[in-house]
Amino acid sequence: MDDRFNTIAGWTLFGGIVALGLSSLSAHYFLADKEHRPEKMGYAIEGVVEEGAEGGGAAELPLANLLAAGDVAKGEAVFAKCKACHTAEQGGANGIGPNLYGIVGKPVGKHAAGFAYSADLAAKGGNWDFATLDAWLKNPKAFAAGTKMSFAGLAKGEDRANVILYLNSLGSNLPLPAPEAVPAAGAVPAEGAAVALVGDAAKGEAVFAKCKACHTIDQGGANGIGPNLFGTAGAPVAGHAGFAFSDALKSKGGTWDDATLDAWLKNPKAFAAGTKMTFAGIADDQQRADVIAYLKSKK
Repeated sequence: MDDRFNTIAGWTLFGGIVALGLSSLSAHYFLADKEHRPEKMGYAIEGVVEEGAEGGGAAELPLANLLAAGDVAKGEAVFAKCKACHTAEQGGANGIGPNLYGIVGKPVGKHAAGFAYSADLAAKGGNWDFATLDAWLKNPKAFAAGTKMSFAGLAKGEDRANVILYLNSLGSNLPLPAPEAVPAAGAVPAEGAAVALVGDAAKGEAVFAKCKACHTIDQGGANGIGPNLFGTAGAPVAGHAGFAFSDALKSKGGTWDDATLDAWLKNPKAFAAGTKMTFAGIADDQQRADVIAYLKSKK
């Protein structure tokens, strides 16, 4: 009787060992060399929008305003959908995506040691500041077409702002930008007053392509026909070292804030009559806002 019991127990143990081994082998097979989720997902992830699915709707508040009104706890809740691919604790291992602890303020595509970023993302340059993170979270593939990340993006500006606040709380804690003045809903601006537009850094980068004939914008980039523009937003007008600015521009004073950049981009010669820049300007208000958002992301 004891021999029979021992035989049954032995076969049961053997069967369990075989099942455990097969489970381990299958897990290694399906995860091996797969650094990102499949290009075509088998099911939709709640709260994620597909490209082109975002409707018109009311214009979003500026990112600075959304950040000021945001909530870290809500950002952590939204981030729960990211945990399938990312860890966020200090010292956490890379997974399908890189560990995101301390990412705010760090170089784009270079933050997590040992992670194989896509060539497109690694080549972006700049840092993960608030505007850059917002553009990335809104539409990763528009930000870096060759990205490995199949996450389609967060449609709501509030969700993106909350996630950014949460990420900023994880070892970065960079100061938030000051909120911008925006017209009240339904208010009619006074004649000649500018209406605040929300810029899109990714679209601004596309518009900026026409400026690259004269300007570099990478950190440490050399001056060309025009000055290198990295860090221009918020810097003194005509204050970049090593470039021979016109006397007309040097005499302007002030800093390159949103209003000054908008006036300059709209009509450089009207802004500083003796400027050396031959570019006629950008007539479209939204395009100027997009370029300004891009410039603000490069610092």
